[in-house]
Amino acid sequence: MESLIICFLTFALLFHSSKAQNSPQDYLNPHNEARRQVGVGPMTWDNRLAAFAQNYANQRIGDCRMQHSGGPYGENLAAGFPQLNAAGAVKMWVDEKQWYDYNSNSCQPDKVCGHYTQVVWRNSVRLGCARVRCNSGWDFITCNYDPPGNWNGERPFGDLEEQPDFDSKLELPTDDHE
Repeated sequence: MESLIICFLTFALLFHSSKAQNSPQDYLNPHNEARRQVGVGPMTWDNRLAAFAQNYANQRIGDCRMQHSGGPYGENLAAGFPQLNAAGAVKMWVDEKQWYDYNSNSCQPDKVCGHYTQVVWRNSVRLGCARVRCNSGWDFITCNYDPPGNWNGERPFGDLEEQPDFDSKLELPTDDHE
């Protein structure tokens, strides 16, 4: 009986920690931290976007293909093996910051940074994400953004005239002293 209780508690802890790493807050927190670092306001969780993301993620269970939904929202995709959680997916996208040059509003040659610019796109204020385990054993994560970002000719944080002197390699100061 004692081993059954321990087994049940272990399962409950594993299940709880697995779910806890993919809650709405687990997606929102790293998005909003990346946005804070460049002076962009926070996003809020949107259940309508999350339902759209879940519906699309469910369609990818069979193949885990990194193919965009073609829906009306901005979208970032990630897949990982043996496991990928919310924080890991958002970290992959935010790590593209190193390849984005604010002054030229472009990615460095042969680099990808559009996932990062969608994360920090100032007009994208609603977020909804979903995660599935594909038949292959890979995890597939999709996040949707409303309104969508990455419009040609526009900057993620606004136009140059709207910004203070900005070096894309530096973080803006924070108001932690309040």
